Amino acid sequence: MDSSTFVDTNFLLRLLQLAHAQNATASAAVRNLRVRKTDLCFVPQNLVEFWAVATRPLVDNGLRMTSPLIAAEIRGVRNLFRLLEGAPGIADEWENWSPNMTPGKEAHEAHLVAATHIHGVLRILTFTGADFKRYGSVGIVEPSLVAA
Repeated sequence: MDSSTFVDTNFLLRLLQLAHAQNATASAAVRNLRVRKTDLCFVPQNLVEFWAVATRPLVDNGLRMTSPLIAAEIRGVRNLFRLLEGAPGIADEWENWSPNMTPGKEAHEAHLVAATHIHGVLRILTFTGADFKRYGSVGIVEPSLVAA
């Protein structure tokens, strides 16, 4: 089996948005990583972020989906990828990353990196690799490179 790879929320959202320009790349990346027997996983925070984006209004950069529809999509995500439940030490690990954070939403990325460390996942599949480069210990997997 190929090593585990964490799936970022932006990647999950691109899988959901069939009309999005990155949807085909995301779908192909999942297919190719499955062929390689890669363990694709996510954490509960991804579900919260996924729900928040999918249910907020379009004017707020959301998808304006109804709660029942997004609940069904979340069930699909849970069937497609392995959920890494909360584990002791994630909060402490997150605090260790605080010197590398800039104010605002970067705290979310730091928390995801902390979760990957605690769970021993060394790579993250994301369309926004630049957001994770400051955390040099996690490898960035570009969807376009594994989709080809």
